[in-house]
Amino acid sequence: MQLTQAVAEFMSRYFSTHERSQKTRTAYGSDLEQFKAFAKNEIHLVSVGGSLIEDWATHLRNEGYSPASMRRKMVVLKVFFSYWVRRGVLKESPFWRVRLSFGRIEQLPRALAEEEIKGLLAHAVRLHESELVLRKGSVLARSQDARSSSREYRALRNLALVDLLFATGIRVGEASSLDVDDFLKTETVFRIQGKGGRERLAYVVDERTIRIQRQHHEARLKMTTKSPALFLNASGERLSTQGMANIITQFQQDAGIERHVTPHMLRHTVATLLLRNGMDIRVVQEFLGHASIATTQRYTHVVKEHLIGELRKHHPSLGLREHT
Repeated sequence: MQLTQAVAEFMSRYFSTHERSQKTRTAYGSDLEQFKAFAKNEIHLVSVGGSLIEDWATHLRNEGYSPASMRRKMVVLKVFFSYWVRRGVLKESPFWRVRLSFGRIEQLPRALAEEEIKGLLAHAVRLHESELVLRKGSVLARSQDARSSSREYRALRNLALVDLLFATGIRVGEASSLDVDDFLKTETVFRIQGKGGRERLAYVVDERTIRIQRQHHEARLKMTTKSPALFLNASGERLSTQGMANIITQFQQDAGIERHVTPHMLRHTVATLLLRNGMDIRVVQEFLGHASIATTQRYTHVVKEHLIGELRKHHPSLGLREHT
């Protein structure tokens, strides 16, 4: 069996029996196509050896891929070869004779400063309020002009989105997947479909956030569309993760925040602030929907750096030394 055929059959069969998101399937396909191109496509599956995999790892490193990206690609390749071992096409995986070192992966979460997150949220509020003022004073508003109504909804949607990402710490993919029925209005709780099919509840506790989410939910119910999505784009379809990222980027630029801000940074920010404010790490783990406490522990490094920085500025021993 040639590698081209093996990749095609794997993508068809593996994902028909394994529940994975479309994003995961796309990533698998992209990584395998990349390896296939490096291996010259028409090579036979049984001819793939450890040396070819090591050569590919070297190629990726020379191309400037990060250790995290290289590790992900190798995991995909391992799954691919293990599949054909189970099918009996291969006697053993070529990875059994390969040892790869990707170097130390040190990726601390990037969080916003408190002033930055305040600026981002305040800007979203200002845009929504300005749209309300424009609509209230517009003659077109009396005739329920569709364009004006759509503008008003988008301003409220954008406010609800950025406020929800920070209030609940949910992933941008989880926000995009939300349906109207996933918001339990009375309890002010969101049903979240997390990674690996794990479900959890995201609670909203701040009164301002509760008000915003209820207002958006009511406005969304008035929109005419067949889509069940909670957040809609201009075409009345589900707002994509890229669309959400674009909204955050525009807010960042309009709010005068110099560094690039991603939706995931809002998740990092609320997690960091919760730990800094004394919340138990196990509770933060549940709040974020982490399967492993080790993932949550990454945020303790950020908190530690903040603590050390504050100690270096304010510890009384520093003042005492000036007089010794």
